[in-house]
Amino acid sequence: MDAVIEKLTLDDKPSLTRRILRHRYLEHYNRLFFLVISVNAWILWHGSTQAGWWSKQDGNLAILLDLVLANFMVAVLVRQQYTINLFFWIATRAPVSWPLWIRWNLAKVYHFGGLHSGSAVAGTLWYAVFLAGLIDQKNGPLPDTSAGLVWVVFSLMALLILMVVMALPSVRRRYHNQFELVHRFGGWSVLILFWAQTCLLADSASDLVQSLSFWGLTILTFSVALPWLRLKKVKINIVSPSSHVALTRFDHGVTPFAGSSTAISRRPFLEWHSFANVPAPSEEGFRLTISRAGDWTGRFIDDKPQQVWTKGIPTAGVANIEVLFKKVVYVATGSGIGPCLPHLLAKKVPASLVWSTRSPRKTYGDDFVEEVLGAIPDALIWDTSRHGKPDLVQLAWDAVQETGAEAVICIANQALTQKVVYEMELQGIPAYGAIWDS
Repeated sequence: MDAVIEKLTLDDKPSLTRRILRHRYLEHYNRLFFLVISVNAWILWHGSTQAGWWSKQDGNLAILLDLVLANFMVAVLVRQQYTINLFFWIATRAPVSWPLWIRWNLAKVYHFGGLHSGSAVAGTLWYAVFLAGLIDQKNGPLPDTSAGLVWVVFSLMALLILMVVMALPSVRRRYHNQFELVHRFGGWSVLILFWAQTCLLADSASDLVQSLSFWGLTILTFSVALPWLRLKKVKINIVSPSSHVALTRFDHGVTPFAGSSTAISRRPFLEWHSFANVPAPSEEGFRLTISRAGDWTGRFIDDKPQQVWTKGIPTAGVANIEVLFKKVVYVATGSGIGPCLPHLLAKKVPASLVWSTRSPRKTYGDDFVEEVLGAIPDALIWDTSRHGKPDLVQLAWDAVQETGAEAVICIANQALTQKVVYEMELQGIPAYGAIWDS
């Protein structure tokens, strides 16, 4: 372990530089967002210095549409499940012999959502520039266009603005179900309207097939449709040790890799929820640990459905970055133990565990707790019903000092995860946790 980590204590006051660089507003997600915006801003500045940028001359409006499509391709493809798994595969190829600072940054791979949001915003702005070019008074309002194209263009602009607004963090948190519906049905509508716009702008069928827009939209359509091609209804078996949790077992011929997640739904066109897969070594199938955390999970636990819908493929999650470190500390609260357990069972990386939860045996059952202890015999299981809520930052720090771990992985609620990650990184400890960007 690096000497700098050994010398630090939790009481040390980090330098101003470290406090700034590790601030949440400068996390890798936001860095990627601003990188995408900066690249597009440079293209806009470069194009604005050229004659005819706002006119139809020399096909400039077609260039604007290509920029729109290029950004939306990035936005969609980085959310594609195969792309996500590829990102994680590439990032985790680095050996643990590499310098810690390199592995520290590679492990931030799960912030790829910054590329998605940055490209989506940039694509929307480019479409606004395209629309401004169309209605430029020098050429007359919407020159040489049909009423159908006018309707398509303005409908597209309205939908894109709505999707961006609904994706704003404060709006998304408050109206998450509406956000999900807008992005699903709005996204499909945008794709259909882009196809309609491309066909209306093409001079002939031959020109359509030869255009970049045609092939770009073909790729986007396939990417959006691919998870739905794997849509299926599967049988499940639910065991509820308490009214707080449903240990849900799947055995439909799929055994996902440790650290992946599966999206499930009871109404596939309306609502989807992702949960960490918990496969056990040498066993077929897998489990999901679903705790009562809202209306949907509450109904799921109470109703105990016998079947649910699944789609797509198992997708890598944040804890997969554990292999970039020689030893890690897992910090979990409540059902956050679910995403940790498959890694603890797989034993790819030496690990220790701090698990804070209410009445663990009563809530999750003796078998589940014994499974956790079987994987990590010296795990610290903090019963909040007996001891109150702990200082997880201090417990994580103590575990790092006792075990010599290189990194901390926290699976908790949003506020607590952000606190643990930020405080650990202020102390020079690489720390990771979900970022709630979807």
